[in-house]
Amino acid sequence: MSRIGKKPIKVMEGVTVKIDGNMVTATGPKGDLSYEHRPEVSVKIDGSTILVERVSETAKAKSLHGLTRTLVENLLFGVSKGWNKGLEIVGVGYRAETNGKELILNVGFSHQVKFPAPEGITFEVKQNIINVSGIDKQRVGETAAQIRKVKPPEPYKGKGIRYVGEVVRRKAGKAAKAAGAGAK
Repeated sequence: MSRIGKKPIKVMEGVTVKIDGNMVTATGPKGDLSYEHRPEVSVKIDGSTILVERVSETAKAKSLHGLTRTLVENLLFGVSKGWNKGLEIVGVGYRAETNGKELILNVGFSHQVKFPAPEGITFEVKQNIINVSGIDKQRVGETAAQIRKVKPPEPYKGKGIRYVGEVVRRKAGKAAKAAGAGAK
């Protein structure tokens, strides 16, 4: 039995859940989302909790048990509180700003990089921190990854766009190697 899959999911206040066949739909203060789960698992509402159970004991059903429970829980959290992902810009002269629903990045290129917000995603910029937020965890993470991909952090000076809290391993560079070799 999956340790994650057998945990019941508590439905938060202000969130309504409807199950229609394989489709789970959640509506909350932030909006509404739906998820179609695989037929190898079943999702049932039991009062103010949701239970995810396996239909069979096949390897496929076992692997989908915990995944389905986590995806349904993420759905409920998204419609009640929403998801956020922070990005940090590091580098002299590197900055970001918002223009309506568009993110404008100045990250060392000869031109500005304009990044339009996908449906359901909002950008907020404070100093050198970009906050990507929305109700769909997968879409928020994917958008943050695409923004990071514009200028990923480089290992010598650490300049670029990184996740908040991400540690970039730094390399020594040529000067440190040359100083050790020339001291013979």
